[in-house]
Amino acid sequence: MIISSENIGFLKDLSENNHKAWFEAHKSDFLLYKEEFTQFHASVKSLIEQHDQISGGRVFRIYRDVRFSKDKTPYKNNWSGGFKRATAQLRGGYYYQLSPGNSFVAGGFFGPNSQDLLHIRRQISQDSEPLLDVLKSKAFKAHFGELKGEKVKTAPRGFSVDDPNIELIRHKQFIVYRHFTDEEVLKPDFASKINESFKAMRHYFDVMSMYLSTDLNGEDLT
Repeated sequence: MIISSENIGFLKDLSENNHKAWFEAHKSDFLLYKEEFTQFHASVKSLIEQHDQISGGRVFRIYRDVRFSKDKTPYKNNWSGGFKRATAQLRGGYYYQLSPGNSFVAGGFFGPNSQDLLHIRRQISQDSEPLLDVLKSKAFKAHFGELKGEKVKTAPRGFSVDDPNIELIRHKQFIVYRHFTDEEVLKPDFASKINESFKAMRHYFDVMSMYLSTDLNGEDLT
């Protein structure tokens, strides 16, 4: 399944006409391109299932929740989908977004709760080598460059600024990204390209899953 240039064109037009009157006048186009993306999403899902266990999948709504946002435009200018890894031993989530000029895949841990975040930091402080091996690998750098995500300004409470792993410990989010051009999005192999990046996340997910599912002595927490 491919993404058509007309679909990307619809998203561009929506960006320039982000109001209810235009959207309702083009509702039939929306339904057509939503179905195209839904089928594309199913193709991505089938590829992931060949190398990872995932718990279903989700196509996100195009309608924005504007209740607590200064931006009151009612619609997103993108299609997006996600997949959660299955079982308590397999942590992490896959996400991708298609938008004119801003298409990407992402994965990792966007908002770990305080307990998980503290546990990850303690694991990294005690033994960062498995994570560093992944982050320094050629495959990781080729797809994602470096680990991204928000950080605290200094050492988190309970950790020393002199910890050799302080730059990793400062993370509040542990995210990886890869961006794609509009030309790449329109190619017949784009679903495979998304899957290649998701597959490249596996070693990273495996390390983070190990951190989250074991205690500091390596005993199973699940």
